[in-house]
Amino acid sequence: MGCWRGPSTVLACLLLLRPLPSPACPAACRCSSGEADCSQHALREVPQSLSANTSTLWLGYNFITVLGPHSFPPLPGLLMLSLPHNRLELIHSQALVGLGALQELDLSNNYLTVLTPETFLPLTSLAMLNLGSNRLGELEPGVLHALPQLQALLLQDNPWVCSCGIRPLWHWLSHNSEKVQEKSLLLCRVPEQLNEYPIMAFGNESFRQCQETSLSTQQYIAFLIIGPFSFMVSIFYCTFMGSIIVVYHNLRRASRFRRRPRIGRGRRGRVTKL
Repeated sequence: MGCWRGPSTVLACLLLLRPLPSPACPAACRCSSGEADCSQHALREVPQSLSANTSTLWLGYNFITVLGPHSFPPLPGLLMLSLPHNRLELIHSQALVGLGALQELDLSNNYLTVLTPETFLPLTSLAMLNLGSNRLGELEPGVLHALPQLQALLLQDNPWVCSCGIRPLWHWLSHNSEKVQEKSLLLCRVPEQLNEYPIMAFGNESFRQCQETSLSTQQYIAFLIIGPFSFMVSIFYCTFMGSIIVVYHNLRRASRFRRRPRIGRGRRGRVTKL
């Protein structure tokens, strides 16, 4: 009854009776019950107006080539993230910060060539990772060790370089074969003589000639600095020594010339040494 005492009171009552607004949904997405489908909209970056209660995010078939630092808005309840067919080339080490609840990540059919362990460190709950059909030639050991809950891994259709650098990946696969899906499709691409050779068919003897090195970043930098410096010193030393040798030979030649006896004729026509 109190709502009819005046116009202002009526307006207040109407506002109270209005239904609560629905969670935010970007214009390029379709949202319903925690799921946001933003696929096939030619997106070049992750929409930032996603609802915080989003649990499933579809971003496939867009043009997201780079995931920079903090590419995602706060999504503490996100469980599944799908990013296939995006021409994705680079994932920054801080790109997935804030997605600690994520359990499934699909990065297949992209242009990824390098992944660092720091990239997946925030994903402490990740159970399924799809890296199939990218451009990965090697995989750093720490990338997979950073995923303690990983249960399913897909790596098929990558141009694996089967040299000594593939040994860490082979070692992990050998000890976690139950987690690897489609193992028969993990094939070497390089070198040519091992093209289409199954990575899982390698044994310890295959890497007998490989020597493990554990140089720190500082040591690598020292090598990069010392290398050109030592090269320049060697050039200077060779030039200096070459100059000394030339001067020495010139001095010896001049000395011999001064000491050489000259032949002439005496007053009576006899040959004499001067």
